[in-house]
Amino acid sequence: MNHKTTIAVAGALALAGGAAQACEIGADVSILGNDFGPIHAIVDRASACTGAEVEANLTTEHRDIQVAALTASPAQYSVAIVANSSIVPLLNDDLIRPLDDLVAKHGQSIGKGQLITVGGKVMAVAFMANAQHLFYRADILEAAGVEVPTTYEDVVAAAKAIEDAGIMEDPFALNTATGWNLGEEFVNMYLGHGGTFFEPGSAAVSINNEQGVATLEMLKALTEYSKPDFLTFDSNATTALWESGSLALATMWGSRGAPILDDEGSTEAIVASTVLAAAPSVGGNDTPATTLWWDGWTIAKNLSDEAAEAAFIAMTHGIDPAILEENNDLAVWLLDGYRPAPAAAGVSASAQAGAKPYPMVPYMGLLHTAAGNELSQFLQGQESAEQALADIEAAYTTAAKEQGFLN
Repeated sequence: MNHKTTIAVAGALALAGGAAQACEIGADVSILGNDFGPIHAIVDRASACTGAEVEANLTTEHRDIQVAALTASPAQYSVAIVANSSIVPLLNDDLIRPLDDLVAKHGQSIGKGQLITVGGKVMAVAFMANAQHLFYRADILEAAGVEVPTTYEDVVAAAKAIEDAGIMEDPFALNTATGWNLGEEFVNMYLGHGGTFFEPGSAAVSINNEQGVATLEMLKALTEYSKPDFLTFDSNATTALWESGSLALATMWGSRGAPILDDEGSTEAIVASTVLAAAPSVGGNDTPATTLWWDGWTIAKNLSDEAAEAAFIAMTHGIDPAILEENNDLAVWLLDGYRPAPAAAGVSASAQAGAKPYPMVPYMGLLHTAAGNELSQFLQGQESAEQALADIEAAYTTAAKEQGFLN
Protein backbone atom coordinates (compact mmCIF):
# COMPACT_ATOMS: atom_id res chain seq x y z
CA MET A 1 0.00 0.00 0.00
CA ASN A 2 1.15 3.49 -0.75
CA HIS A 3 -0.47 5.09 2.28
CA LYS A 4 0.20 8.81 1.97
CA THR A 5 -0.38 10.08 5.47
CA THR A 6 -0.57 13.71 4.52
CA ILE A 7 -3.23 13.02 6.31
CA ALA A 8 -17.53 13.66 12.11
CA VAL A 9 -26.77 10.30 13.35
CA ALA A 10 -29.71 9.82 13.54
CA GLY A 11 -30.95 6.29 13.32
CA ALA A 12 -30.27 3.08 15.09
CA LEU A 13 -27.10 1.14 14.73
CA ALA A 14 -27.40 -0.45 11.35
CA LEU A 15 -28.03 -4.11 10.85
CA ALA A 16 -25.70 -5.85 8.52
CA GLY A 17 -24.68 -9.41 8.06
CA GLY A 18 -22.23 -11.76 6.51
CA ALA A 19 -18.72 -12.82 7.33
CA ALA A 20 -15.63 -11.13 5.97
CA GLN A 21 -15.01 -12.06 2.35
CA ALA A 22 -11.86 -12.20 0.32
CA CYS A 23 -11.37 -9.01 -1.65
CA GLU A 24 -10.26 -9.06 -5.29
CA ILE A 25 -10.34 -5.85 -7.33
CA GLY A 26 -9.84 -5.27 -11.04
CA ALA A 27 -8.61 -1.67 -11.03
CA ASP A 28 -6.57 0.67 -8.86
CA VAL A 29 -8.37 2.52 -6.05
CA SER A 30 -7.44 5.92 -4.65
CA ILE A 31 -9.04 7.26 -1.46
CA LEU A 32 -9.33 10.84 -0.16
CA GLY A 33 -10.38 11.29 3.45
CA ASN A 34 -9.86 12.87 6.85
CA ASP A 35 -7.00 12.01 9.18
CA PHE A 36 -8.21 10.11 12.23
CA GLY A 37 -8.16 6.61 13.62
CA PRO A 38 -11.34 4.94 12.27
CA ILE A 39 -10.55 6.05 8.72
CA HIS A 40 -7.02 4.73 8.99
CA ALA A 41 -8.46 1.38 10.07
CA ILE A 42 -10.87 1.28 7.11
CA VAL A 43 -8.15 2.18 4.63
CA ASP A 44 -5.88 -0.49 6.08
CA ARG A 45 -8.56 -3.13 5.47
CA ALA A 46 -9.35 -1.85 1.98
CA SER A 47 -5.65 -1.98 1.17
CA ALA A 48 -5.64 -5.72 1.84
CA CYS A 49 -7.54 -6.27 -1.41
CA THR A 50 -5.54 -8.02 -4.10
CA GLY A 51 -5.43 -7.65 -7.88
CA ALA A 52 -4.63 -3.90 -8.00
CA GLU A 53 -3.26 -1.07 -5.86
CA VAL A 54 -5.13 0.85 -3.14
CA GLU A 55 -3.72 4.28 -2.26
CA ALA A 56 -4.96 6.89 0.21
CA ASN A 57 -4.46 10.54 1.01
CA LEU A 58 -5.80 11.07 4.52
CA THR A 59 -5.52 14.74 5.40
CA THR A 60 -7.32 17.34 7.49
CA GLU A 61 -7.41 19.43 4.30
CA HIS A 62 -9.59 16.90 2.46
CA ARG A 63 -12.63 19.23 2.33
CA ASP A 64 -10.62 21.90 0.57
CA ILE A 65 -9.38 19.67 -2.23
CA GLN A 66 -12.20 17.21 -2.84
CA VAL A 67 -14.21 19.25 -5.36
CA ALA A 68 -11.25 20.02 -7.60
CA ALA A 69 -9.95 16.46 -7.30
CA LEU A 70 -13.29 14.90 -8.31
CA THR A 71 -13.94 17.50 -11.03
CA ALA A 72 -10.93 16.20 -12.97
CA SER A 73 -11.70 13.61 -15.63
CA PRO A 74 -10.82 10.99 -14.73
CA ALA A 75 -11.20 11.97 -11.09
CA GLN A 76 -7.99 12.20 -9.08
CA TYR A 77 -9.56 9.99 -6.39
CA SER A 78 -12.03 7.18 -6.92
CA VAL A 79 -13.33 7.41 -3.32
CA ALA A 80 -14.12 10.45 -1.17
CA ILE A 81 -14.72 9.84 2.54
CA VAL A 82 -17.31 12.43 3.56
CA ALA A 83 -19.73 13.53 6.28
CA ASN A 84 -23.10 15.34 6.41
CA SER A 85 -21.65 18.64 5.28
CA SER A 86 -18.76 17.68 3.04
CA ILE A 87 -20.94 15.54 0.74
CA VAL A 88 -23.06 18.58 -0.18
CA PRO A 89 -20.56 20.32 -2.51
CA LEU A 90 -20.02 17.02 -4.32
CA LEU A 91 -23.78 16.61 -4.75
CA ASN A 92 -24.22 20.22 -5.85
CA ASP A 93 -21.60 19.81 -8.58
CA ASP A 94 -22.78 16.32 -9.65
CA LEU A 95 -19.37 14.79 -8.90
CA ILE A 96 -20.42 11.49 -7.26
CA ARG A 97 -22.39 8.60 -8.70
CA PRO A 98 -25.46 6.69 -7.51
CA LEU A 99 -24.48 3.39 -5.91
CA ASP A 100 -27.74 1.43 -6.18
CA ASP A 101 -26.48 -1.05 -8.79
CA LEU A 102 -23.24 -1.67 -6.90
CA VAL A 103 -25.10 -2.09 -3.60
CA ALA A 104 -27.31 -4.73 -5.24
CA LYS A 105 -24.30 -6.55 -6.73
CA HIS A 106 -21.69 -6.29 -3.95
CA GLY A 107 -23.34 -4.76 -0.87
CA GLN A 108 -24.73 -7.77 0.97
CA SER A 109 -22.76 -6.93 4.11
CA ILE A 110 -24.02 -3.31 4.18
CA GLY A 111 -26.97 -2.60 6.45
CA LYS A 112 -29.95 -0.64 5.11
CA GLY A 113 -29.41 1.96 7.82
CA GLN A 114 -25.99 2.71 6.38
CA LEU A 115 -27.31 3.76 2.96
CA ILE A 116 -27.45 7.53 2.56
CA THR A 117 -30.20 8.24 0.05
CA VAL A 118 -30.61 11.54 -1.79
CA GLY A 119 -33.47 12.00 -4.23
CA GLY A 120 -34.28 8.29 -4.04
CA LYS A 121 -30.75 7.20 -4.98
CA VAL A 122 -28.02 5.79 -2.74
CA MET A 123 -25.22 8.35 -2.83
CA ALA A 124 -23.05 7.29 0.13
CA VAL A 125 -22.45 4.45 2.58
CA ALA A 126 -22.17 5.53 6.24
CA PHE A 127 -19.93 3.68 8.65
CA MET A 128 -19.82 5.71 11.89
CA ALA A 129 -21.70 8.33 13.92
CA ASN A 130 -20.17 11.38 15.54
CA ALA A 131 -21.13 14.46 17.54
CA GLN A 132 -19.48 17.06 19.73
CA HIS A 133 -20.19 16.67 23.42
CA LEU A 134 -18.87 17.34 26.93
CA PHE A 135 -15.67 15.88 28.31
CA TYR A 136 -15.02 16.59 31.98
CA ARG A 137 -12.50 15.77 34.69
CA ALA A 138 -14.41 14.32 37.64
CA ASP A 139 -11.51 14.90 40.05
CA ILE A 140 -11.24 18.61 39.19
CA LEU A 141 -14.98 19.20 39.49
CA GLU A 142 -14.98 17.46 42.87
CA ALA A 143 -12.06 19.55 44.05
CA ALA A 144 -13.90 22.72 42.99
CA GLY A 145 -17.11 21.57 44.68
CA VAL A 146 -19.29 21.81 41.58
CA GLU A 147 -21.78 19.38 40.02
CA VAL A 148 -21.37 17.96 36.54
CA PRO A 149 -22.60 20.64 34.09
CA THR A 150 -25.69 19.84 32.04
CA THR A 151 -26.05 23.30 30.46
CA TYR A 152 -23.52 25.70 28.98
CA GLU A 153 -24.48 28.17 31.70
CA ASP A 154 -23.35 25.46 34.15
CA VAL A 155 -20.10 25.05 32.18
CA VAL A 156 -19.31 28.75 32.53
CA ALA A 157 -20.11 28.65 36.25
CA ALA A 158 -17.97 25.53 36.76
CA ALA A 159 -15.03 27.05 34.87
CA LYS A 160 -15.26 30.18 37.05
CA ALA A 161 -15.36 28.07 40.22
CA ILE A 162 -12.26 26.14 39.13
CA GLU A 163 -10.36 29.35 38.44
CA ASP A 164 -11.59 31.07 41.62
CA ALA A 165 -10.40 28.09 43.66
CA GLY A 166 -6.95 28.41 42.11
CA ILE A 167 -7.10 24.85 40.78
CA MET A 168 -6.51 25.59 37.12
CA GLU A 169 -6.32 28.61 34.78
CA ASP A 170 -8.21 28.58 31.48
CA PRO A 171 -9.88 25.23 32.27
CA PHE A 172 -12.23 25.07 29.23
CA ALA A 173 -11.79 24.58 25.48
CA LEU A 174 -13.83 23.88 22.38
CA ASN A 175 -12.77 23.81 18.74
CA THR A 176 -12.71 27.53 18.02
CA ALA A 177 -10.05 27.69 15.31
CA THR A 178 -11.03 30.35 12.80
CA GLY A 179 -12.66 28.70 9.80
CA TRP A 180 -14.61 25.44 9.66
CA ASN A 181 -14.20 24.61 13.37
CA LEU A 182 -15.51 27.94 14.59
CA GLY A 183 -18.35 27.72 12.09
CA GLU A 184 -19.34 24.35 13.55
CA GLU A 185 -19.45 25.79 17.07
CA PHE A 186 -21.76 28.56 15.83
CA VAL A 187 -24.07 25.99 14.18
CA ASN A 188 -24.20 23.84 17.32
CA MET A 189 -24.84 26.73 19.71
CA TYR A 190 -27.39 28.45 17.44
CA LEU A 191 -29.42 25.24 17.09
CA GLY A 192 -29.13 24.76 20.85
CA HIS A 193 -30.76 28.17 21.29
CA GLY A 194 -33.62 27.01 19.04
CA GLY A 195 -32.63 29.15 16.09
CA THR A 196 -33.48 28.57 12.42
CA PHE A 197 -30.90 29.52 9.84
CA PHE A 198 -33.04 30.48 6.84
CA GLU A 199 -36.38 32.05 6.06
CA PRO A 200 -38.99 29.30 5.55
CA GLY A 201 -38.79 27.78 2.08
CA SER A 202 -35.92 30.02 1.07
CA ALA A 203 -32.12 30.24 0.95
CA ALA A 204 -32.35 33.73 2.51
CA VAL A 205 -30.32 33.74 5.72
CA SER A 206 -31.96 34.84 8.99
CA ILE A 207 -29.58 34.68 11.95
CA ASN A 208 -29.29 38.32 13.10
CA ASN A 209 -31.90 37.83 15.80
CA GLU A 210 -32.30 37.13 19.53
CA GLN A 211 -31.01 33.55 19.19
CA GLY A 212 -28.05 34.72 17.14
CA VAL A 213 -26.99 37.31 19.72
CA ALA A 214 -27.41 34.78 22.56
CA THR A 215 -25.30 32.29 20.61
CA LEU A 216 -22.42 34.69 20.20
CA GLU A 217 -22.60 35.87 23.80
CA MET A 218 -22.36 32.26 25.04
CA LEU A 219 -19.43 31.48 22.74
CA LYS A 220 -17.64 34.57 24.04
CA ALA A 221 -18.38 33.65 27.68
CA LEU A 222 -16.89 30.20 27.09
CA THR A 223 -13.76 31.44 25.34
CA GLU A 224 -13.09 33.78 28.27
CA TYR A 225 -12.23 30.58 30.16
CA SER A 226 -10.05 29.28 27.29
CA LYS A 227 -6.38 29.90 26.68
CA PRO A 228 -5.54 33.13 24.79
CA ASP A 229 -4.74 31.29 21.52
CA PHE A 230 -8.23 29.73 21.36
CA LEU A 231 -8.68 30.88 17.75
CA THR A 232 -6.15 28.17 16.77
CA PHE A 233 -7.95 25.30 18.55
CA ASP A 234 -8.81 22.41 16.24
CA SER A 235 -9.42 18.81 17.33
CA ASN A 236 -5.74 17.96 17.46
CA ALA A 237 -5.04 20.99 19.65
CA THR A 238 -7.88 20.41 22.13
CA THR A 239 -7.03 16.71 22.37
CA ALA A 240 -3.41 17.55 23.14
CA LEU A 241 -4.46 20.05 25.79
CA TRP A 242 -6.74 17.47 27.41
CA GLU A 243 -4.10 14.77 27.45
CA SER A 244 -1.57 17.19 28.95
CA GLY A 245 -3.87 17.85 31.91
CA SER A 246 -4.43 21.51 30.99
CA LEU A 247 -8.24 21.26 30.82
CA ALA A 248 -11.05 20.33 33.17
CA LEU A 249 -13.93 20.84 30.73
CA ALA A 250 -14.08 20.66 26.94
CA THR A 251 -16.45 20.24 24.05
CA MET A 252 -14.87 17.82 21.60
CA TRP A 253 -15.86 15.32 18.91
CA GLY A 254 -16.89 11.85 20.04
CA SER A 255 -14.25 10.44 17.71
CA ARG A 256 -11.65 11.87 20.08
CA GLY A 257 -12.95 9.77 22.95
CA ALA A 258 -11.04 6.57 22.09
CA PRO A 259 -7.59 8.16 21.80
CA ILE A 260 -8.18 10.18 24.99
CA LEU A 261 -9.27 7.12 26.95
CA ASP A 262 -6.49 4.85 25.72
CA ASP A 263 -3.17 4.31 27.49
CA GLU A 264 -1.15 6.59 25.24
CA GLY A 265 -0.45 10.32 25.35
CA SER A 266 -1.62 11.05 28.88
CA THR A 267 -1.34 9.89 32.49
CA GLU A 268 -3.32 7.17 34.19
CA ALA A 269 -4.78 9.72 36.62
CA ILE A 270 -6.09 11.96 33.83
CA VAL A 271 -7.57 9.06 31.90
CA ALA A 272 -9.17 7.57 35.01
CA SER A 273 -10.92 10.84 35.89
CA THR A 274 -12.06 11.68 32.33
CA VAL A 275 -15.81 11.26 31.76
CA LEU A 276 -17.70 11.65 28.48
CA ALA A 277 -21.23 13.07 28.78
CA ALA A 278 -24.01 14.47 26.59
CA ALA A 279 -23.56 17.86 25.01
CA PRO A 280 -24.92 20.57 27.32
CA SER A 281 -28.13 22.39 26.49
CA VAL A 282 -28.27 26.18 26.50
CA GLY A 283 -30.65 29.08 26.94
CA GLY A 284 -33.27 27.16 28.90
CA ASN A 285 -33.87 24.69 26.07
CA ASP A 286 -33.81 20.92 26.49
CA THR A 287 -32.09 19.95 23.23
CA PRO A 288 -28.32 19.41 23.42
CA ALA A 289 -26.38 22.19 21.68
CA THR A 290 -24.73 19.90 19.15
CA THR A 291 -25.41 18.22 15.83
CA LEU A 292 -25.37 14.55 14.89
CA TRP A 293 -23.10 13.53 12.06
CA TRP A 294 -22.40 10.48 10.00
CA ASP A 295 -19.18 9.67 8.24
CA GLY A 296 -19.27 7.59 5.09
CA TRP A 297 -17.82 7.10 1.63
CA THR A 298 -18.84 8.00 -1.88
CA ILE A 299 -17.51 7.11 -5.35
CA ALA A 300 -16.55 9.61 -8.01
CA LYS A 301 -18.71 10.06 -11.10
CA ASN A 302 -15.82 10.90 -13.44
CA LEU A 303 -14.52 7.36 -13.38
CA SER A 304 -14.86 4.23 -15.52
CA ASP A 305 -17.46 1.70 -14.41
CA GLU A 306 -14.64 -0.80 -13.86
CA ALA A 307 -12.78 1.59 -11.55
CA ALA A 308 -16.00 2.46 -9.68
CA GLU A 309 -16.76 -1.23 -9.11
CA ALA A 310 -13.24 -1.82 -7.78
CA ALA A 311 -13.61 1.15 -5.44
CA PHE A 312 -16.95 -0.14 -4.15
CA ILE A 313 -15.57 -3.62 -3.52
CA ALA A 314 -12.50 -2.29 -1.71
CA MET A 315 -14.46 0.11 0.50
CA THR A 316 -17.12 -2.50 1.30
CA HIS A 317 -14.30 -4.75 2.40
CA GLY A 318 -12.87 -1.84 4.41
CA ILE A 319 -16.07 -1.48 6.46
CA ASP A 320 -16.89 -5.17 6.75
CA PRO A 321 -18.05 -5.92 10.33
CA ALA A 322 -14.86 -7.93 10.72
CA ILE A 323 -13.14 -4.56 11.28
CA LEU A 324 -14.71 -4.61 14.76
CA GLU A 325 -12.51 -7.48 15.88
CA GLU A 326 -9.60 -5.11 16.47
CA ASN A 327 -11.26 -1.69 16.27
CA ASN A 328 -14.58 -1.92 18.15
CA ASP A 329 -13.66 0.86 20.59
CA LEU A 330 -12.29 3.21 17.95
CA ALA A 331 -15.62 4.80 16.92
CA VAL A 332 -19.41 4.68 17.22
CA TRP A 333 -19.66 2.26 14.33
CA LEU A 334 -22.82 1.79 12.28
CA LEU A 335 -21.93 -1.85 11.74
CA ASP A 336 -23.59 -5.09 12.78
CA GLY A 337 -21.89 -6.45 15.89
CA TYR A 338 -20.69 -3.11 17.28
CA ARG A 339 -20.54 -3.14 21.07
CA PRO A 340 -20.91 0.39 22.55
CA ALA A 341 -17.74 1.31 24.41
CA PRO A 342 -17.00 4.05 27.03
CA ALA A 343 -15.75 6.30 24.24
CA ALA A 344 -19.23 6.20 22.67
CA ALA A 345 -21.02 7.37 25.81
CA GLY A 346 -21.14 11.07 24.90
CA VAL A 347 -22.41 10.57 21.36
CA SER A 348 -25.04 8.06 22.51
CA ALA A 349 -26.19 10.33 25.37
CA SER A 350 -26.45 13.32 23.03
CA ALA A 351 -28.49 11.33 20.50
CA GLN A 352 -30.78 9.97 23.22
CA ALA A 353 -31.32 13.53 24.52
CA GLY A 354 -32.63 14.61 21.11
CA ALA A 355 -29.66 16.21 19.38
CA LYS A 356 -30.52 17.25 15.82
CA PRO A 357 -28.77 16.08 12.64
CA TYR A 358 -26.55 18.62 10.94
CA PRO A 359 -28.62 20.46 8.26
CA MET A 360 -27.98 19.09 4.77
CA VAL A 361 -29.56 21.85 2.66
CA PRO A 362 -27.32 22.69 -0.37
CA TYR A 363 -26.43 26.19 0.86
CA MET A 364 -25.68 25.30 4.51
CA GLY A 365 -21.98 24.98 3.79
CA LEU A 366 -21.86 28.61 2.63
CA LEU A 367 -23.36 29.81 5.92
CA HIS A 368 -21.04 27.53 7.89
CA THR A 369 -18.04 29.02 6.07
CA ALA A 370 -19.24 32.58 6.56
CA ALA A 371 -19.71 32.06 10.30
CA GLY A 372 -16.31 30.47 10.68
CA ASN A 373 -14.61 33.37 8.92
CA GLU A 374 -16.52 36.29 10.46
CA LEU A 375 -16.65 35.58 14.22
CA SER A 376 -13.03 36.14 15.19
CA GLN A 377 -13.31 39.91 15.64
CA PHE A 378 -16.33 39.55 17.92
CA LEU A 379 -14.64 36.92 20.07
CA GLN A 380 -11.64 39.24 20.39
CA GLY A 381 -13.90 42.08 21.55
CA GLN A 382 -13.42 44.18 18.42
CA GLU A 383 -17.08 44.39 17.30
CA SER A 384 -20.61 43.84 18.57
CA ALA A 385 -22.59 40.64 18.25
CA GLU A 386 -25.04 42.40 15.97
CA GLN A 387 -22.24 43.57 13.66
CA ALA A 388 -20.68 40.10 13.55
CA LEU A 389 -24.04 38.57 12.64
CA ALA A 390 -24.55 41.21 9.96
CA ASP A 391 -21.10 40.39 8.57
CA ILE A 392 -21.98 36.69 8.45
CA GLU A 393 -25.24 37.41 6.65
CA ALA A 394 -23.51 39.67 4.12
CA ALA A 395 -20.74 37.14 3.38
CA TYR A 396 -23.26 34.33 3.04
CA THR A 397 -25.57 36.34 0.78
CA THR A 398 -22.72 37.24 -1.55
CA ALA A 399 -21.65 33.61 -1.81
CA ALA A 400 -25.24 32.35 -2.23
CA LYS A 401 -25.79 34.79 -5.11
CA GLU A 402 -22.54 33.76 -6.76
CA GLN A 403 -23.64 30.13 -6.64
CA GLY A 404 -27.18 30.79 -7.82
CA PHE A 405 -29.05 30.05 -4.59
CA LEU A 406 -30.27 33.67 -4.38
CA ASN A 407 -31.09 36.24 -7.05
